[in-house]
Amino acid sequence: MATIRINLVPLKVNGEGAQGYLAQPDDDQRHPGVVLIQEWWGIESHIIELAQKLAAEGFVTLVPDLYHGKVATEPDDARRQVMLVRENLQRALKEIRGALTCLQGLPEVEPKKSGVIGFCFGGNLTYRAAEQFEEVGVAVPFYGGGYDPTPEDVAKVRALVLAFYGESDGGIPLEHVRKIEGLYKAANKDYEARIFPGGHAFLNPNHGGYHAESAAKAWTEAIAFLKQHLR
Repeated sequence: MATIRINLVPLKVNGEGAQGYLAQPDDDQRHPGVVLIQEWWGIESHIIELAQKLAAEGFVTLVPDLYHGKVATEPDDARRQVMLVRENLQRALKEIRGALTCLQGLPEVEPKKSGVIGFCFGGNLTYRAAEQFEEVGVAVPFYGGGYDPTPEDVAKVRALVLAFYGESDGGIPLEHVRKIEGLYKAANKDYEARIFPGGHAFLNPNHGGYHAESAAKAWTEAIAFLKQHLR
């Protein structure tokens, strides 16, 4: 793996406590920026590993800590944390935009259009960031649970979107995936949904419906998409 540099950085939004986990190539080159949005567990080992893998692939990667230091270990705790975020969704979105702004202010980040990639409820927030923030050039939501857009929501999206879903994800039926796809296509948006064997969170070896072959293939495709459209 390439040498990477890791820091915690403050996000200048919502007062005190907002920060992000920054992983970047340890060189003197300029690289595309990517905001990675956590699953409902928080910034746990899987998310840290993904941030480091993105950095090793040549992306300056920032993970906004939407739980402000908390990491859930049990589903009930994760569910409570998600509910707290959903009750103050605009706060979370401000912190995601703060992460985008932070990335774009770094001299080693180029170009200034960034990517966003997110997992589980972070996949939902990835879609929402693509709707709301013009700084987002590429969006890669993985199993974005709870995302049920209106045509008006989809009309706001300017980013290229590549979405990933598990074919046996009990929380996201394939007919719902096709509904989302239909809305994007009707709006002439650049959108593709790819379906892989496995259940929800098929990329996470610690939780969910992990599927090793699907995880490897989907991650490779996500990296290729980010490299193609951010460089």
